[in-house]
This record gives sequence, C-alpha cells and structure tokens, in this order.
Amino acid sequence: MKVTGKIEKILETQTGTSKAGKEWKKTSFVVKTEDEYNNLYCFEIFGDEKVDNFLQYNEEGNMVDVDFNVKTNEWQGKYFTSLDAWKVFKSDDSKLNTEVDNDSAKVDNDSEEADDDLPF
Repeated sequence: MKVTGKIEKILETQTGTSKAGKEWKKTSFVVKTEDEYNNLYCFEIFGDEKVDNFLQYNEEGNMVDVDFNVKTNEWQGKYFTSLDAWKVFKSDDSKLNTEVDNDSAKVDNDSEEADDDLPF
C-alpha cells in the first residue's frame, strides 16, 4: 500500500531487548494526507539501520511517499495492528506544480482565442 502526505510528527525512538537477548530499535512517525476522511496515519519503522536512515533523511514538514504493510499480531488473545513502513521517500511535488502551470496557460490561450473571434 502507498500513502502520500506531510510528516506531522516524528515520535521518540524506542529501544529494548528481545526475549532472545537481541537489541532492537524502532521509531514511529505521523503522516497527514490531504484526503477528506481518514487522513492521519502513524507508521512504524523497525531495525537499527532503517531507523537511522529514516532519521538522517527525514524531518517534520517533509512531503513523503510511504510504502507500507498492515501487520497484525496476537498476544494473549488480544490483537494489535500496526502500519509497517518499508520505504519512505520524498514526494515529487513538481508534478502538481506543472499541472497547475499548464492549466493557467490553457486559460490564457482560451482568452486569446476568444479575442481573435471578435469581428473588429
């Protein structure tokens, strides 16, 4: 799945030790989209290298595309669902700007054509 939006908040990085004795690290971040409904997502990134890369290249306010999986775990009869981000990259806003510029040019061209249709 994929979502495009602005990083609203990067939460504090969490660390711990697994039952097997391995150290782990994870961070969460909140993305807000421009959708009318259900426009707030909280993603998790798990693993030392992934967390470090994310924190190095991203900050609050960045527009990003997030590829993610929905993951559900069961623990003692309770179910927990998380959005597991596996790829985060800066969104390409230039497409939006180009579309807006093309629309403006189209309106200007229509106005010129209307002037050419005048009988005098």
